[in-house]
Amino acid sequence: MFDNILIWFVVIPIAMMAGLGLCRNSGIKAIRAVMVVCSTVLLGLAIWLCCDFLLQRERGVMDEMLHVGSWMWYAPLNIHLAVGVDGISVLMILLSAIIVFAGTFASWKIEPLPKNFFLWFALLSTGVFGFFISIDIFTMFMFYEVALIPMYLLIGVWGTGRKEYSAMKLTLMLMGGSAFLMLGLLGIFWHSAPEGGELTWNILEIAQNNCIDPNWQYMLFCFTFVGFGVLGAMFPFHTWSPDGHASAPTAVSMLHAGVLMKLGGYGCFRIAIFLLPQAANELAWIFIILTGISIVYGAFSACVQTDLKYINAYSSVSHCGMVLFAILMLNATAMTGAIMQMLSHGLMTALFFALIGMIYGRTHTRDIRQMGGLMKIMPYLGVCYMIAGFASLGLPGLSGFVAEMTIFFGAFQDADVFHRIFVICSTTAIVITAVYILRVVGKLLLGPVQDDHHLSLTDATWFERLATVTLILCIAGIGCFPNWINEAINHSFTPIINALQASVF
Repeated sequence: MFDNILIWFVVIPIAMMAGLGLCRNSGIKAIRAVMVVCSTVLLGLAIWLCCDFLLQRERGVMDEMLHVGSWMWYAPLNIHLAVGVDGISVLMILLSAIIVFAGTFASWKIEPLPKNFFLWFALLSTGVFGFFISIDIFTMFMFYEVALIPMYLLIGVWGTGRKEYSAMKLTLMLMGGSAFLMLGLLGIFWHSAPEGGELTWNILEIAQNNCIDPNWQYMLFCFTFVGFGVLGAMFPFHTWSPDGHASAPTAVSMLHAGVLMKLGGYGCFRIAIFLLPQAANELAWIFIILTGISIVYGAFSACVQTDLKYINAYSSVSHCGMVLFAILMLNATAMTGAIMQMLSHGLMTALFFALIGMIYGRTHTRDIRQMGGLMKIMPYLGVCYMIAGFASLGLPGLSGFVAEMTIFFGAFQDADVFHRIFVICSTTAIVITAVYILRVVGKLLLGPVQDDHHLSLTDATWFERLATVTLILCIAGIGCFPNWINEAINHSFTPIINALQASVF
């Protein structure tokens, strides 16, 4: 088992928790050392996996999944610990490792109970990595739940504002989504094999059998897409997201918006679209309406907010809606844009939340009406915030431009009136995004200083600079050199597009 590199993405976070457990609560240096070592190893392993995957594709290895492994876990229900990755999974693992690494340094001075905070943070990381490497639906759902459980305590104990309310609201809504999801996954399992065959949880085997009755597909598609869509902040199930983000501590907001919400888009793509292709073709229009509303509503809502975290939270509703919107276009170009948007949004929203946490830690306010002229006081943090803002509004040379252009180019390929109308409406979010980003940048960073106490504030420390530079380099790297992403994920769409096309006839 341990000769498969993918297993180590679960083993290392577990080792991280074990190492933290051996530290004393007062031993902050030991706690930081464990987090830095383990997060660095995870990042190095993710980079190696990405390079190895690209090298194997270049050599002509075109298997649907690489590094495949399967070990029996519970024989009566044929549950396996089955792992494997394609280009999409590899990029999501790399994104998760980058944000865990940056989040470690963004939480360098977390108080109180740093040991307990990092233990729950490591458990959250375990669930995220386990979800992306799993190709068995049961183990994928198990890791999905593992990723959700720590959120209640991380927000309820270490959060700010109405943290208990936000933590409970987030937990109840995501657990409600999990109930829908569980019904959908159980339905897929009970219809996963041809008559007389063996039932299976394995995604590849279910897709190969292709024996789920169309009438069942319609119901199961709604269950699974809604279940994952709740985590993807799809309208009208998005209301947990702004409150959760606003109350969460910095690193949790980074991991939650940057990675955890991507579980929703990834699950819709990997399970709802891939395993239920006929229902996807027939019912996509319903969810195109909902995700189109998410895009525009999220952008408009961000315009009227005055709290920095709420602005970024509603912006995330808009950008994550764009991911689901692109997936529902059911063509390779739009899906490529969806994956790029998942990467882009993950990095830039993590950067946003990191910077907001750093600014709040100095000014003790997130209200933009009480701030101004911060560029003079903390020029480094000001420049970083402007870069994050420009990435969000789609400035060429940064990741947001590449992702959004690919999405809208792919979405416009469908020539019918319905799709064209919703694509045109969704593009208005680009203009709205520019409005609230430029408004915040002008109010927050430029103009006169609103509070004389801010004149004595300090700029970023070394660990804050390390966290932000890591994210900025990745954002610029994707914006300037996007081709390697396309090469990584191009072949991954072939089985899904084939399944969608075959289901039409």
